[in-house]
Amino acid sequence: MSKIRKETVEQGHLTYGSETILYDVIRKSTVLKPNHQASKRQIVIKVHPDRRVVATVPEQTSKEAVHVAVNKRAKWIWKHMSDFSSLNEHVLPRQYVSGESQFYLGRRYMLKILIESQYAPSVKLLRGKLVVLLNENNNSSTVKDLIDKWYVYRAKLIFNERLQLMLAKATWVTKQPSFKVMSMKKQWGSCSAKGNLVLNPHLVKASKESIDYVILHELCHIAEHNHSDRFWRLLTEVMPNWKQIKSTLDTQAELYLNE
Repeated sequence: MSKIRKETVEQGHLTYGSETILYDVIRKSTVLKPNHQASKRQIVIKVHPDRRVVATVPEQTSKEAVHVAVNKRAKWIWKHMSDFSSLNEHVLPRQYVSGESQFYLGRRYMLKILIESQYAPSVKLLRGKLVVLLNENNNSSTVKDLIDKWYVYRAKLIFNERLQLMLAKATWVTKQPSFKVMSMKKQWGSCSAKGNLVLNPHLVKASKESIDYVILHELCHIAEHNHSDRFWRLLTEVMPNWKQIKSTLDTQAELYLNE
């Protein structure tokens, strides 16, 4: 019998809609007995319950051939990843009542609603809690509106701060890019052909490292508007660990985007 050795030697990526999907490539090398001819092996693609995508290929398969094969299955891969997300994530819609969790800069805070008639409505972080102060017993939509406005306010401040820091790395950007904050259901950010950024206020719920990744991702689009090999090389140069950061952000996306 032949002896098979498996070893992960590389990663690839594909774009499906607004999503960038990473996949591992496992190359098989077969040590054959004398006079035993090698058989033709196909590329096998599998999506694991943790949403990890793996392409198992013959050792001599070119990167281009792997990329083409995976892209042909992009819709199938995306569907299976979505199915596993549905099975593994049980995120209920928020009720905006005391005791629920809210997130800010990667940390979880308990929501606490207080009624104080002598004070104007406000939102603030206080001793590990996100405190919403009301001057009367309003409904959940009022609480949500106050929290949403607070997130937008904080997002503008934090995103501007992180953008200035990331511009020091993005040496190809020759002028200060503008950005606006706009809520999006499936994207963390975007970059226009003119180099203007749009960032999702929900991103401020993630860690600063995740925010930096999204900003750098969009700044790379100023140099390369498509997700070409040059784009990914540029992103890797300025943030070598972007894949790990993206993976962490992806696992938290449903919690951060849940309203």
